Amino acid sequence: MSSSVISNGANHAKYMDLPQNGKVIAEYIWIDGSNGIRSKGKTLSKKPTSVDDLPEWNFDGSSTEQAPGHDSDVYLRPVAMYADPFRRGDNVIVLAECWNNDGTPNKKNHRYAASKLFEAHADAEIWFGIEQEYTLFDEFGHVYGWPKGGFPGPQGPYYCGVGTGKVYARDVVEAHYRACLYAGVNTSGINAEVMPSQWEFQVGPNLGISMGDQLWVARYLLERVAEDFGVKVSFHPKPLQGDWNGAGCHTNVSTKLMREEGGMKYIEEAIEKLSLRHKEHISVYGEDNDKRLTGRHETASIAQFSSGVANRGASIRIPRSVNKDGYGYFEDRRPASNIDPYLVTGIMVETVCGSIPGVDMVAEAARE
Repeated sequence: MSSSVISNGANHAKYMDLPQNGKVIAEYIWIDGSNGIRSKGKTLSKKPTSVDDLPEWNFDGSSTEQAPGHDSDVYLRPVAMYADPFRRGDNVIVLAECWNNDGTPNKKNHRYAASKLFEAHADAEIWFGIEQEYTLFDEFGHVYGWPKGGFPGPQGPYYCGVGTGKVYARDVVEAHYRACLYAGVNTSGINAEVMPSQWEFQVGPNLGISMGDQLWVARYLLERVAEDFGVKVSFHPKPLQGDWNGAGCHTNVSTKLMREEGGMKYIEEAIEKLSLRHKEHISVYGEDNDKRLTGRHETASIAQFSSGVANRGASIRIPRSVNKDGYGYFEDRRPASNIDPYLVTGIMVETVCGSIPGVDMVAEAARE
């Protein structure tokens, strides 16, 4: 069931101008049991200056697929804080980890395990940059801007396109871009993608655990912006069957050694390690990724590992500029658009830098 009422910006704005009488609103956001985002607001008596000033909170986990009804309290522990582009002022967005009342991380709290790996390999100074692709739909579930009951022309003019009939919903994308920059998300760019109404934003380079933090916040901001425009966001890796590109989360990776002169040696060593754990990585690289990784539409086959220079049909791509310079980074093109970035960055550092006792990212992904 859909409503034709989207948002009443003018009426909303007059209330947003009201003073808060010294109070601050903190919007707590977290990852729910279906890899989605939930949020709720809390009034604080003063402006927080760090996450240490933010109180632990809780929510009903039985309503988010994170706890049974007879023991439903799940605790929110703040881990990162951002400026709120919707309420502005001193108001903040608070990213929180989910914890069970017995002191264990909730089943969808994969951040905790990933953070242990990053702490153990802090000397590697591993950077990530993630390219988040997504597809926009209208309120009735049709691909945004597409002819009702029909299709646009074949793929070709839409990637980085300019002009009516080539791009759709640029206003949504630009609004999201500004919201990310205001919030403090290290957003490095945006572009229209190969399929019409498919877009991409890039976050990074980010060090360690902050990559996952900022990608989740950027996703939250996108969903919130889309509310104002009556647009639905899909992170499904193959939202439309047929001769259309899927959506991924290409993950760019670089350690300190890879960024220095002679770093190609370490890039090649990392790719060799990745080739030996292809199956394990695929297991945490997103649901329904088999529908996307077919060997067509700029993807490698899910069944076989491959790598190459400037090859967008490979599992791992070495940019031509990196190959020329002899140092830099590599791109893992396998992750789907619906990944949990903590799982992807976690298994990457586990494979490239080494495992540690008590942490197994494949087992972590399967934890209930």
